[in-house]
Amino acid sequence: MPNVPDAYEPISPNLTESRARIEAIFSDCHDLTIKEWSYGQDLEYASVGILLDTLSQNYRITYMSALIQDLSPLLGALDKTLTPDKLSHYWEAQGVSTHSAHLLDSIEQVTQSLTDGNVVFLLDGWDRAIGCEMPGVQTRSVSEPTMEPVVFGPHNSTIEDLKTNIGLLRALIKTPKLKFKLLHAGEYTRRDIVYGYLSDRVDPEDLKLFEQRLSGLEDKEILDTTYLEEWVEESVFTPFPQVRYTERPDVATSALLTGKIIVLVQGSPTVMICPGLFIDFFSTSEDYYQRTVFSTLIRWLRVIAFIMAATLPSLYVALSTFHTELIPTVLLLAILDTREKIPFPAFVEALLMEFFFELLREAGIRLPRPIGSAVSIVGALVIGQAAIQAKIASPIMVIVVALTGIASFAMPQYNLAIALRVLRFPLMILAATLGGFGLMIGYFLIMLHLTKLKSLSQYYLTGFAPLDWSRMLSSMIFRQPIRSMLKRPRHGSGGSR
Repeated sequence: MPNVPDAYEPISPNLTESRARIEAIFSDCHDLTIKEWSYGQDLEYASVGILLDTLSQNYRITYMSALIQDLSPLLGALDKTLTPDKLSHYWEAQGVSTHSAHLLDSIEQVTQSLTDGNVVFLLDGWDRAIGCEMPGVQTRSVSEPTMEPVVFGPHNSTIEDLKTNIGLLRALIKTPKLKFKLLHAGEYTRRDIVYGYLSDRVDPEDLKLFEQRLSGLEDKEILDTTYLEEWVEESVFTPFPQVRYTERPDVATSALLTGKIIVLVQGSPTVMICPGLFIDFFSTSEDYYQRTVFSTLIRWLRVIAFIMAATLPSLYVALSTFHTELIPTVLLLAILDTREKIPFPAFVEALLMEFFFELLREAGIRLPRPIGSAVSIVGALVIGQAAIQAKIASPIMVIVVALTGIASFAMPQYNLAIALRVLRFPLMILAATLGGFGLMIGYFLIMLHLTKLKSLSQYYLTGFAPLDWSRMLSSMIFRQPIRSMLKRPRHGSGGSR
């Protein structure tokens, strides 16, 4: 193995020595490309252009020679007396070029510039280098969002390129009060992390706490925006999400306007929004693109879906096992008739069906897209019908589990639906052991946990406790007319899109 030099050493004016240092650092890297070229009246001066060709969309050598072509009009048409002294003076004086370039002072800066996808030029007799930006790795273009499709409203989404995502937000919020701060994380990945906020609307306490929690990321290998969730949130082990995610620039813009902080990571199309309060998870961007009456109706459906997804299986187990007197007689007789030959108690029956449903849901997600939806739908129909015919589950239980699953799909935020999936099983256990009393204990413990939970400096149930009727009704139950909403919010206001 070659002796790798110290990356922090300065660049040597001896071109051969500097080249040897870089080749030693990038030993066994087949994509390191070095092009030698000469300049001067008799081509007596040597130079090299170095790049990692896998990081460049177009690495033709003609691009490298364009650096000298840029200098010709400035030093004299077809200048043949270019010397290292002239070139170094030109670049140290920050001469104008058609290519974005910067000066490099050390081997460390050279290696970093190369791994960032730039081309580096070394001149014999000069102890500095020139790093020029080149077309980077091909990324997908801005397209329609896949996780948050809408009928009305903008149809563009964020992508894996950080600069593009910031540009999309800058195009929507045209003010210098929109601040973006840059962090670097990871020794190997050197991931760029950017968080943004509106300086006159963000809660200063939220921002201070957020920056404190993100401190110390320099040596952490962050690969995606979701990696940062556990750094930002108050409690790691709670099932309830304390941040939101979006891939829509308009949603991120709305969050900024209401005093939120957004986080973007290079290579990730997901934007993280914090703080995420409980009341924020019941609205979507399309609520504000539809008519007020229709949006209000949809919000009612979401609230009902939330209650069904959290309580329907456990409520059925409690009623059918302990509190049959609360079920209307005709319905009770129908339930007893369908459960006549079922060998399992209601709890075991519900547990089995929920397990099968979760298994089908995960299989549908992991399978290739063309067959994933077909397998999940056909599998649910086949297994449900087979379970009924085999007397393993009753038709009413299949209906309960199916309605619970559909209700969880109606949640606007996927991470809130995951929380309901986690809570469903302990609630069923409490319902099977203590009936309605067990359910009340479960609900009480959940509420006690939620009242203590915080997202940054704000309580998770802000709007509910202390009770703020106007905020709760406008953010969760009713959608106010747009003309009454377009006013400057207070610091930390929670109405969100």
